[in-house]
Amino acid sequence: MLRIGIILGSTRPGRVSPQVGQWVKEIADKRNDAEYEIIDLAEFKLPFLGEPGGEEQIKAWSDALNGVDGFVFVTPEYNHSISGVLKNAIDLARDEWANKAAGIVSYGSTGGARAAEHLRGILGEIQIADVRTHPTLSLFTDFENFSTFKPADLHLANINLMLDQVVAWSTALKTLR
Repeated sequence: MLRIGIILGSTRPGRVSPQVGQWVKEIADKRNDAEYEIIDLAEFKLPFLGEPGGEEQIKAWSDALNGVDGFVFVTPEYNHSISGVLKNAIDLARDEWANKAAGIVSYGSTGGARAAEHLRGILGEIQIADVRTHPTLSLFTDFENFSTFKPADLHLANINLMLDQVVAWSTALKTLR
């Protein structure tokens, strides 16, 4: 059975990515087409690329990525892009990403669309095939007081369609690894 990692792309205090990631996982777990797990960047305490030390954290990160066949990135939009910690985490690995598929669930004032588009370019460079369907969550309509996640029901269809695509592409790409 495929294993899909749901990567939480923020470590900021007060972040909402754990709420969004858990919601995606609850939907995914009802599907029975793969095993889904949360991969929380905050748990890895990764050093910044080029800093000395951190070998154990980087090894744990590498092992987590090697243990899955595909990804769902849960990313906020910070300054029209992804978070620095997510970019750093991507840069700390290389071969672990190749020939896998990914979906993107983004959130922000414009649904995180600019962050997702930036992330798509990065994913292409590291040989991840990102899927077309991209659920976007608005801080204005899907969060109460910008902090409590209360997604509109209309997102359910897009989450499932994205997961359909991630599973299909992950299955196909597994033959290349």
